[in-house]
Amino acid sequence: MNAPVLVLAARDDWPTDRIVTELTQRGTPVLRMDTADFPQRLTVGARIDQGHGWAGELATEHHAVELSQVGAVYYRAPGAFQFPAEMSAPERMFAAGQARAGLGGVLSALSCPRWLNHPTSAARAEYKPVQLAAAREAGLLIPPTLVTNRPEDVRQFAAETGPLICKPLASPVVIEGGELKTVYTRLLSDEDLTDLRGISVTAHLFQAWIEKTHEIRLTVVGERMFAAAIHAGSDAAHIDWRSDYGSLTYTPTEVSGDVAAGVRRLMDSLGLRYGAIDLAVDQQGRVWFLEVNPTGQFDWIQGATGLPIVEAIADELEGK
Repeated sequence: MNAPVLVLAARDDWPTDRIVTELTQRGTPVLRMDTADFPQRLTVGARIDQGHGWAGELATEHHAVELSQVGAVYYRAPGAFQFPAEMSAPERMFAAGQARAGLGGVLSALSCPRWLNHPTSAARAEYKPVQLAAAREAGLLIPPTLVTNRPEDVRQFAAETGPLICKPLASPVVIEGGELKTVYTRLLSDEDLTDLRGISVTAHLFQAWIEKTHEIRLTVVGERMFAAAIHAGSDAAHIDWRSDYGSLTYTPTEVSGDVAAGVRRLMDSLGLRYGAIDLAVDQQGRVWFLEVNPTGQFDWIQGATGLPIVEAIADELEGK
């Protein structure tokens, strides 16, 4: 029998459901947990000494796993710790720090052979400046990029490089007035460059605009790569395809050997075994690296193209 797979993901993350189902149908033991359940519905008891590494139990009301027996961990954006309502705000802040260092530390220290992805590697790779530096070192083409909070730098950068886009450095999701909103990539107009009020309040990322024919979502699972061409059917989607999913069409495609080799070097440099990579193809056929998401979505691409990404993730977790 295969070693147990520990799945750490948000309780309502339905793409993870498909992976759990695939592993279960193969007969692989799976224990799915959400760190949001700790400490009220999830407990940990772990021990290390000179005789052995970390061992013990991670348990819910209905399931448990022996930490030393875990063969693989699938880590996909689990939720924040939830503490009893009667705790004060300072108490909750202190408890969250202890939980992160304790439960998070034990999980990070597990000696299991397979991670998709190890949380420390995923956390580092979330930084776009780190991604871009690693992609450049790996031999991939990257757009000229500026990170700044100085309006004068933006105008100088535009004068040197031409049209610019601005996109979030971190999560593009904000909650305003009780409403969930997404900040999409924006192509800057002359008016935008004239009025740059607000730039100084935080860091912003600006890149040279790539005049593209289409984009590619390259999903990397272990040593396997699944490429899907994304064709935009609207002006908004041409700038950021996430802004208009209804206009998109998808076709399975391939990337050249040089791009694939660069992507492999990038993944090795970042310590990732899974990544959802966005690439842009320009009018000359050159392929530009835009970003990599260590916990990026995959299910809709599989549904649109038939690429066997779920099966590849299950294979990787089983060590095949």
